[in-house]
Amino acid sequence: MLDEDTGPFRHVVWAVGSTLVGLHQFPDPQSGEFDERRVGLDHLAFACADRAELERWQARLDELGVAHGGVVDAGYGSGLSFRDPDNIALEFFAPPS
Repeated sequence: MLDEDTGPFRHVVWAVGSTLVGLHQFPDPQSGEFDERRVGLDHLAFACADRAELERWQARLDELGVAHGGVVDAGYGSGLSFRDPDNIALEFFAPPS
């Protein structure tokens, strides 16, 4: 579905039924506590039906006082990124409309 070198990392995404599986490869992996550049989990994304659902999640994160990056639109869809208490990167993602 997507294979691109963004500069800071290589990004490959496959569609497996209605699930998207994405991998990032960084040229300078790190070790230690959770870090997207360490080999392993980059982030976990949860599917949303559309951008409106992302906006509802953004409002809910605001209500809970959870910091986030706001809804970000791209050609392949829209995402809302945040982190869990262990600093693991999480995202709500919706396909393009």
